[in-house]
Amino acid sequence: MASSNFIDYVKINCRSGAGGAGSVHFRREKFVDKGGPDGGDGGRGGHVILKANPQLWTLLHLKYQKHIKAENGQAGSGARCNGKQGNDVIIEVPLGTVAKHSETGEILAEVTEAGQEVILLKGGRGGLGNHHFKSSTNQTPLHAQPGEGGLEEWVVLELKLLADVGLVGFPNAGKSTLLSTVSAARPEIADYPFTTLVPNLGVVSYRDFKSFVMADIPGIIEGASQGKGLGLRFLRHIERNSILLFLIPATSEDVGKEYRTLLHELEVYDATLLDKAHLLAISKGDLVDEETKKEVLKKIPSEVPYVFTSSVTQEGINELKDLIWKTLNS
Repeated sequence: MASSNFIDYVKINCRSGAGGAGSVHFRREKFVDKGGPDGGDGGRGGHVILKANPQLWTLLHLKYQKHIKAENGQAGSGARCNGKQGNDVIIEVPLGTVAKHSETGEILAEVTEAGQEVILLKGGRGGLGNHHFKSSTNQTPLHAQPGEGGLEEWVVLELKLLADVGLVGFPNAGKSTLLSTVSAARPEIADYPFTTLVPNLGVVSYRDFKSFVMADIPGIIEGASQGKGLGLRFLRHIERNSILLFLIPATSEDVGKEYRTLLHELEVYDATLLDKAHLLAISKGDLVDEETKKEVLKKIPSEVPYVFTSSVTQEGINELKDLIWKTLNS
């Protein structure tokens, strides 16, 4: 997943179509004496619609399309002919996209299922033709309704990745290495912090042709919930993960302290994240001996399920998959 192509935030101007005006018209047949009103209704303006496309994984296609406008409805005509409706504009976005009002932050729409469509801005209603206004006291109404105007808003689209498992950890904890080990994903891997600048997704194969989706989130640092590092920008991608898999190296000075720090950052950002299932993978297990592992276990909370892993020696990889699958289906 190329960093230049992964766009998870765009701001666009959306405008729905205006409704067409109703018609003022009277029958004009040669042999119809005093033909009554027969003005048609105006057509509805086009909607702006948000549609989930499972083939998309980024908002890149909207980055340079700042203005999106639906078509106006056409005016009505004689013989009670209604005007044509304006064509809707469909904005295709990846699953997990949220549309918000740019100023108030109000959620306008959210799409999480393939093919799901939500009207973002409704088109204006068409005006009624003069035949609607005929009465016993007004046989020749000379007025019709104008069309309703369209709506215009600046809308923010945010992508929140949909995954079964989200990898949470400090920079250089081995998240990208683990993802590349258990899936076909090939994120950038290097021995320095913040190698991962964008989220990466991988499909992990399990027994009997089963699988689950794992997301590698850029590293969180202490203070990420206040905007430090890259954490604040990508913490929203954790919101939709079913399980949070905390990854902490066995070589860390205090695994328990790092785990509590990560929990704190998630809690400050969104306390509901603590309600998700938590698992702990203690990575780089090949770099420590058994005695050190026993010391590590004394510092981690007893209630969190854990596995020692090593992407180099494959230690604990199958056990980790079993634990994840069991948790997903519990």
